[in-house]
Amino acid sequence: MENLGALAILLAFGLSVYSVLANLTGRRRQNVYLIRSGERAVYAIWGLLSLASALLVYALLTDDFRLAYVAKHSNRDLPTFYKFTAWWGGQEGSLLLWSWILASYASLVVYLNRHRLRDIMPYVTSVLMVTQAFFLLLIAIVARPFDVLAVGEEVIAVPDGRGLNPLLQHWAMAAHPPALYLGYVGFTVPFAFAMGSLIARAPGNAWIHVTRRWTLITWGFQTAGICIGAAWAYTVLGWGGYWGWDPVENASLLPWITATAFLHSVMMQEKKGMMKIWNVGLISGTFLLAILGTFITRSGLVSSVHAFAQSSIGAYFAVFLGGWIGVIAYLMLSRLDYLRTEARLESVISRESAFLFNNLILLASCFAILWGTLFPVISEAFTGQRVSVSAPFFNRVNVPIGLLLLFLTGVGPLIAWRRSSWESLRRIFLWPAVAGLVTVGGLLLAGVRHFYALIALGLCAFVAWTIGSEFVKGALVIRARTGSNLLASMVELTLRNTRRYGGYIVHLGVVLLFVGFSGAAFNQKRVVEVRVGDHFEIGRYQLQVSTIEQGETPNYEWERAIVQVYRNGHQIDVLRPERRFYKSSQQTTSEVSVRRRLNEDLYLNFAGMTEDRQRAVIDAYVFPLVNWIWIGFWVMMVGTAVCLLPSKARVQKEREPALEAAEVPGSITG
Repeated sequence: MENLGALAILLAFGLSVYSVLANLTGRRRQNVYLIRSGERAVYAIWGLLSLASALLVYALLTDDFRLAYVAKHSNRDLPTFYKFTAWWGGQEGSLLLWSWILASYASLVVYLNRHRLRDIMPYVTSVLMVTQAFFLLLIAIVARPFDVLAVGEEVIAVPDGRGLNPLLQHWAMAAHPPALYLGYVGFTVPFAFAMGSLIARAPGNAWIHVTRRWTLITWGFQTAGICIGAAWAYTVLGWGGYWGWDPVENASLLPWITATAFLHSVMMQEKKGMMKIWNVGLISGTFLLAILGTFITRSGLVSSVHAFAQSSIGAYFAVFLGGWIGVIAYLMLSRLDYLRTEARLESVISRESAFLFNNLILLASCFAILWGTLFPVISEAFTGQRVSVSAPFFNRVNVPIGLLLLFLTGVGPLIAWRRSSWESLRRIFLWPAVAGLVTVGGLLLAGVRHFYALIALGLCAFVAWTIGSEFVKGALVIRARTGSNLLASMVELTLRNTRRYGGYIVHLGVVLLFVGFSGAAFNQKRVVEVRVGDHFEIGRYQLQVSTIEQGETPNYEWERAIVQVYRNGHQIDVLRPERRFYKSSQQTTSEVSVRRRLNEDLYLNFAGMTEDRQRAVIDAYVFPLVNWIWIGFWVMMVGTAVCLLPSKARVQKEREPALEAAEVPGSITG
């Protein structure tokens, strides 16, 4: 089995190299058969990597401890579900997953464009296959998932494995890495289209429409991966936070930021023919940051609870990154005439300016996060001392940037293209501004004094009003014409222009995220040591540890505190935070218990017993508004899905030529 898996990877690597050569040679010689042969190789690579992945998963599920990967990342008593997720629990398996996802994307791209964009598709496929060949080279030579345990020339099997990292034995880790990889890997597709159009000097904007759609899909996956990772950190790590500005967290955020900037600025190119160089730079930067994030995660360059162990694999990523930077720079500099802008910015008070400011602020945030993430490495290189940059630096820089972006989220969509007058701005933004000021005034009367929280919640009201007014105004027009109710009219309005109103829904999700972020200003924390039967208080709650339970499963031993929750003398809940000791890995983890409500979470972490075993150590937190973060995420996902739906207006426009042809006597209809 291990030989078949290794052979499949080697054959896939050979086919990826062949695909690059066949597509480039076929394009140069205008040999359609050679191009088709290179595209067929993409399908074969997917089949081979599907076989290799199935073999690795089978080895995990059947406890084949002859394989070093299985022995390191699984054990007999590991639940079957987590044996499957061990596929991406280690370096080698996760790189195989990465390669399989890229092969799946490449196969889908080739299939969907088998009759479209034929001038650039050989270059698009070549870019995808160059990236594919790089990752296959890694799992064929450096991080081999099918290595066996051996003594001399004899293959051996250990009695049991070391088990999956306990931190990964959580439902979120079944979803977080695949979602994040679908984002990371998916950014290769719009990058390939951008490079293909540059190489071929493709006329028109057909490639940019395809690129925007693929970017939106992969941006959605990256958003899901980041948010699920935040939920995992919140419920597994036991410190109560959902974002700690960890280097690996930052690495996932960087390409998301540049992709967000691209999705806004690409509208300028589609509508006005502007910002062509900027857009190519953004999508290229997104791809490079995705590779850099993988480099950071896997090289040991930075220390992180999320990172893989230190490995020599980093040198390969450095060469790959350097090579692509050189290719991108050459293509952009040699094709400046092709990237020449067709229009100019006419007014500072315009939607074009709002999108430009949005992009500049996003890139400022990206640079600040990248600088803070890599500063320990830079400082060590120049001074010999590794100086860490902690969360306060990132908060000081990014909180004001985030608030400015939130403001532009409300302003940008309502300003007219080309130019707007001050009078129109006053008329459009009067009531949103009133809503924001009333919100701030109400919070001040309620005793809120935290500056950033006041500004954030006021801006949330401002943006929510602008979004709501857009939906209501359009829906009222439809209701007047059709007589349907307001909600049905809003649905009809959204379906008529899914891209615009889906974007508004995404913006509403961002507003809800900021509501959740604002609650962090009022977090409460208390660490106590209490005997069974004792009470303690935090916020509005009175808590009593009623008993300590113990037990074990085949996989781990557990100890659990049963905590009665009271408010105003009445019991309202029972929480059961737990401490686990995993037998195979000899590691301890916490399973927090959370009372979730829209206004706040009561969050308990059982840190264990004191040395004399007489008192339980409880970390208690109150997190106001935190659940609005998860609600905002789901709203963003709904908005992204709506954006991907074809608008009724677009469908009708595409049908009109066919309907006209059907009305002509003697025409062929079907």
